[in-house]
Amino acid sequence: MPLSMLKEMYPDAVKKYYAIGQFNVNNLEFVQAALEAAEEMKSPMIIAASLSAIKYAGMNYLCSIVKTGAEAVSAPVALHLDHGQTFDDAKRCIEAGFTSVMIDGSHFPFEENIRVTREVTDYAAPLGIQVEAELGRLGGIEDDISVDERDARMTDPDEAIEFVEKSKCDSLAVAIGTSHGAYKFKGDVVLAFDRIEKIKQRLNMPLVMHGSSGVLQDMVEKCNKFGGDIKGAKGVDDESIKKAISLGINKVNIDTDLRLAWTATVREMLADKPENFDPRKYLGPAREAVKQVIKHKMEVLGSAGKAG
Repeated sequence: MPLSMLKEMYPDAVKKYYAIGQFNVNNLEFVQAALEAAEEMKSPMIIAASLSAIKYAGMNYLCSIVKTGAEAVSAPVALHLDHGQTFDDAKRCIEAGFTSVMIDGSHFPFEENIRVTREVTDYAAPLGIQVEAELGRLGGIEDDISVDERDARMTDPDEAIEFVEKSKCDSLAVAIGTSHGAYKFKGDVVLAFDRIEKIKQRLNMPLVMHGSSGVLQDMVEKCNKFGGDIKGAKGVDDESIKKAISLGINKVNIDTDLRLAWTATVREMLADKPENFDPRKYLGPAREAVKQVIKHKMEVLGSAGKAG
């Protein structure tokens, strides 16, 4: 089916308390893995591209691959810009066919974040394009910071109300203690679940959880076994994600887990068969590994079986 508008996918997730997975892609095989997973799991899904992924793959190549692939599946698929930095980033992606965009002004002062976000929503709203914004700063607790400093990075429920009213964003990425990358926590997973609940009660809108990869330990171990050097990596466990969803998270972003599955499998295949120089012989298994991770995530998020 044609690419779906994310705005049309959210109401059911909000009503039934499940989350739609955002899976970041960089190349053909990642897109194929994501689309096959969505079809097999009968799950709505968001394929996302960051600015660096767009630069790497090329806007036209990436959009064409996703659009062509989405036409071949029956599950709803949205194409989303992840962490757009400027109005021009968002505009360029919308013109290329993205059905959702994120404008990330979280590094700006509060009022400037509102201004930057509002500029995008004023452009996107008449076109029916969903706009995600971010309030607060992702940082996890891997840094040696005090409790007060950590709290200062979190999304403030009162500020969230003002921010949404003035920016007119459609969904809000909230900072609750997660972080991007493979090194999210030093000790136990500590997320500010109370903030999710408070913000959801006050806003009753789709909330987004960034930096949500589990950093699968079997994949980390495989990477390291076959020449990698990933030590001390730790992510968000499945139970914490489920709890966050039960409190109001409706979109969960996954990137690192896909990269780990891909890299671990490629390393293993090349190590086991050093004589092989046919890319299909190691890219195919890597694609399958990424697909299996996505299918597992769809079960965790509760989106499996929610397509149609």
